[in-house]
Amino acid sequence: MTRRDGESHTQTLERSATQRPRLYRVLLLNDDYTPMEFVVRVLELYFRKTEQEAELIMLAVHHKGQGVAGIYTRDVAETKVAQVTDRARQEGYPLRLVSEPETET
Repeated sequence: MTRRDGESHTQTLERSATQRPRLYRVLLLNDDYTPMEFVVRVLELYFRKTEQEAELIMLAVHHKGQGVAGIYTRDVAETKVAQVTDRARQEGYPLRLVSEPETET
């Protein structure tokens, strides 16, 4: 910045510390109608899980009532929930997914 009297001044700006965005877990919820094979397929296609990882998550959903498909930023988690829900409805399945904030430890 140059002033009219010819003097030059430098201004220092402070940066505030950036925080990591809050993460959200995408949970698959158990139901009595969606086939296990469909759950494995969406885990592989939408959550990039290997077949073995997808089967373990599907079994957790089946036995425990829910399973974690992945942990993402809020926008990504909500998008995945919407995409998989749409796909399930197209195939005629009532599969439910939810996203919830990851608890900080």
